[in-house]
Amino acid sequence: MGDKETGGKRASARRGTPAAEPETGAVAPRSGSGTDTPAAGWRSTGEQGRPRGGAANETVHNRIAVLRVERAITRRQLADALGVHYQTVGYLERGEYSPSLHLALRIAEYFEVPVEVIFSTTPFPRIGSTPPA
Repeated sequence: MGDKETGGKRASARRGTPAAEPETGAVAPRSGSGTDTPAAGWRSTGEQGRPRGGAANETVHNRIAVLRVERAITRRQLADALGVHYQTVGYLERGEYSPSLHLALRIAEYFEVPVEVIFSTTPFPRIGSTPPA
């Protein structure tokens, strides 16, 4: 018992459930879609703060903050140059998420250094610390 105006499809009465468009059958976006999404390139974390889709030991360490401060570049300036949101740079610097390969290569290109200088799977030694003898 479909309705002529909706092409036989009725919108879901449940709140927050996408309704089918009358003629295309496409799903309508939820209210606010796109405005509450995290910064570009951001990956949320799963349980216990671990990156989704990976083990806890898959942390990528970086020297973005060190390079940025050395060159007197703000997070916003770096973000604008990379085409990402300035908060993304903060997420990267704090290790809250690992960049995509493409973004990591663009960061290395921006700083004009090999990607290995910026990113590592092992922690970098602290500046000023002496290596064990």
